[in-house]
Amino acid sequence: MQTVAAAEFTTSDGARLRLIDEGPADAPVTAVFVHGWTLSKHTWDRVAAGLPAAAGRNVRTLRFDLRGHGGSAPAVAGEATIRRCADDLAELLAERVPEGPIVLAGHSMGGMTIMALAEQHPEIFDRVRGVALVATSSGNLAAPSFGLPKPGADVFNAGERLLRRYLAGAKGGKVSPASGWLRPGVRWLLFGKDPKSDDVAATASWLAGCHPVNMAGYRESLAVHERLDALERLRGIPTLIFAGGSDRLTPQDHAERIAEALPDARYYLYPGAGHMLPLERTDEITTRLAGLL
Repeated sequence: MQTVAAAEFTTSDGARLRLIDEGPADAPVTAVFVHGWTLSKHTWDRVAAGLPAAAGRNVRTLRFDLRGHGGSAPAVAGEATIRRCADDLAELLAERVPEGPIVLAGHSMGGMTIMALAEQHPEIFDRVRGVALVATSSGNLAAPSFGLPKPGADVFNAGERLLRRYLAGAKGGKVSPASGWLRPGVRWLLFGKDPKSDDVAATASWLAGCHPVNMAGYRESLAVHERLDALERLRGIPTLIFAGGSDRLTPQDHAERIAEALPDARYYLYPGAGHMLPLERTDEITTRLAGLL
């Protein structure tokens, strides 16, 4: 049995992406995890750790930091996009998992990356045996409501656009050297009822470590993300859709839209949970994902 620790992958244009590749090299299936905007590969740590036992079989797990996130190199101007994330994922699969069945799990922008992968590299899905779309969306993200009345949402979105412009001109390599001051906002925006303080702290630290110019660029890409048609490539592939009932970023109507496009998919709604389902509902996500394996 071969277990591979943290490592790097270099893309065709020279970007270095940090990854964690664990489990037997000859495992019958590889689960590939993609994290969300401003987050980290570590979003999936607990799910990846519990998956082999939950599945009752050997499983290889692969997770990586998107450009400008975690330990990965930042994207150059114009490349902090969902499209580029999908190309990076395709290259990673070609080098690290060139053959054999795979299961794809994407959280938030990670789920959108899987949709873009289906749009840009549909041939890869010939060997995809399962897909998990977690707290994600197929589009309509230009001006989210954040669970607020329209006047409040309009004010929030206006402030977010100002912040985006500020970040686009930032000179540093991180949003902030400290993350403690981000925790109240992260708690309100990303979590549901009674989150663990350690989870909020970890999420705030991932946001603080995000490359600010890339953070702004990805937000622009999220605003124009419209990939409902790309879901057609997932038809016939066992697919799980997960949503949090208290998710402010991608509320349940986004999951319902995906479920309507994929009528054979299984849709799970967790009342009281927010956007961070891999942390808030780790056991449930792990168990359901193990069923795909």
